[in-house]
Amino acid sequence: MGRQKRVTRSWGLQMLELIVSVCLLEDHTRCKDVSLTYMAESVTPMQCMMMSPGEIAKWSESHPKWFAKKWSCRPAGRFAKI
Repeated sequence: MGRQKRVTRSWGLQMLELIVSVCLLEDHTRCKDVSLTYMAESVTPMQCMMMSPGEIAKWSESHPKWFAKKWSCRPAGRFAKI
């Protein structure tokens, strides 16, 4: 049997949505989901996850009382209403 090709699907030029679960530094039980959106071209889900820490850092600078617990990437519009 031959080797299988791994297909990497690109999302093309579109708005990406980064869903970040954030919690308060002073009370780790108070958490919420935040939607961050940005434009990207030909980005795979893995590339989006690799770019996420930079986008989260930008958000964190203006929200110093919160910390990111986990995050995921998806095409925009599935979580937030654009």
